[in-house]
Amino acid sequence: MAIADVKEYAHLTDADVEALGRELDAIRHDIEEARGERDARYIRNTIRLQRGLEFSGRAVLFASRKRPAWLLGAGLLGLSKIIENMELGHNVMHGQWDWMNDPEIHSTTWEWDNNDPSAHWKQTHNYLHHKYTNVLGMDDDVGYGLLRVTRDQKWRPFNSGNLVYNTLLALFFQWGVAVQHLELGKVAKGRVPKEVTKRKLREVGEKLGKQLAKDYVIYPALTGPAWKSTFTANLTANTIRNVWTNAIIFCGHFPDGAEKFTKADVDNETQPEWYLRQMLGSANIEGTRLMDFMSGNLSYQIEHHLFPDLPSNRYAEIAVRVRELCDKYDLPYTTGPFLVQYAKSWRTIAKLSLPNKYLKATTDDAPETASERKFGGNTTSTVDPVTGRRHGLLSAIKASKKRRGLRALLSR
Repeated sequence: MAIADVKEYAHLTDADVEALGRELDAIRHDIEEARGERDARYIRNTIRLQRGLEFSGRAVLFASRKRPAWLLGAGLLGLSKIIENMELGHNVMHGQWDWMNDPEIHSTTWEWDNNDPSAHWKQTHNYLHHKYTNVLGMDDDVGYGLLRVTRDQKWRPFNSGNLVYNTLLALFFQWGVAVQHLELGKVAKGRVPKEVTKRKLREVGEKLGKQLAKDYVIYPALTGPAWKSTFTANLTANTIRNVWTNAIIFCGHFPDGAEKFTKADVDNETQPEWYLRQMLGSANIEGTRLMDFMSGNLSYQIEHHLFPDLPSNRYAEIAVRVRELCDKYDLPYTTGPFLVQYAKSWRTIAKLSLPNKYLKATTDDAPETASERKFGGNTTSTVDPVTGRRHGLLSAIKASKKRRGLRALLSR
C-alpha cells in the first residue's frame, strides 16, 4: 500500500525531520540572496531564443509545400513550443521570476501557448499537485483520472486499457491538461455547482478558440498556397511538444522510487515533513545540460518540488547540496537516465493494467509503490559505531533488495 507514515518510512525521528527542514530552508535562503542579474539575463535570453525559434519556424513554413522546409519548420516550431511550455510557461507561472518585478515575466500576467488557461493550471498544478504531491485522492496528477499507477487504486476492467490511454494522453497532452480543472468526474456525480462548471467551460472554451484559431486558421492562412502543409506542420509541432512534456512529467513521478502517499495527516504536516514527502515522491533524470534545458530543468524534479518558486537555472547547484543531505540522512535520491526512467514509467502502466492477482511482490514492497510496512516494523535509524555513518532508509532499501535477490537465488 502507499505510505501512510512518511517519517516512519524514512527512518527519521521528529528531530531528524526538523533538522533536515532547517538545512533545506538554508538552501532556499542562500539562493534567494544570490538571485540577480545573471538569473535575469538567463530568462530574458531564453525568451529571445524561444521567440527566435518560433519566428524562424513560421517563416520557413511559407515554403512548407517542399518536404525539407516542412520538416525544418515543424521541427523549429516544435522546439519553440517545448521551450515555451517547459522552461518559460511552467516556470514563470510558478513565480520563479516574480522577484524581478518585470510585468512581462510574472506569474500573474503570463499566458502560455497551451490549451489550458493559465489560471486553471496554477490551481491544478501549482496548488493541488505541489501541495499534495502523489497523495492518493488529492493529487489529480496521480493517473490523471485515466491511468492506474499504484496498486492502491482498485483494479477495474477499464484499467486494462492503461497502455492505450497513456498513448492517447501523450499525443493529446495539452487537451488532457485543458479538461483537468473541469473535474468532469465530480460534475457527473453532481458534486460541482452548475455555475462553477459553466464558468470553467467558458474559460476553457475561450482559450481553446484562441489556440485553434492561431495554429490552424490564422498562421496557415498567412502562408497562402502552403496553408495545408502549414496546418499539418503546426499539428506536428504541437504533437512534438505534447509527447515530450508527457514524457518529462512521467519521468518525474512514476518510475520506481517515486512513492505514493495516503491522506493520513497530510493537512497537518509541517514544512519539514512536506519537504521530506517531496523528496520521496519525486525522481530526477540524468543527462546533459541540453536535457536540463529542454526539460525546463524538470530533470531536477526533486529540487523543483522542494523549491518550485526558485529560478530553474539554479536547480543544478541546488542538486549538489540536496544530494549531500540525502547522503547525510541516508535517504534515497531517485535518479536515472531519461530512457530508463521513462521505460520504468511505461512498465508500471503496463503492469497495473492487470489485476493484483497477476502481479508479483506485495502491495507494500512493489517496485512502483512501497509502504512503511515493507520493513516489518524495523524503521529506526542507527549509527555505525565504527564509521559513524547513519543507517536509515537507503541502507534498509539496499538490504531489502539483497534479501530478495538471495531468496530468488535459493528458490532456483
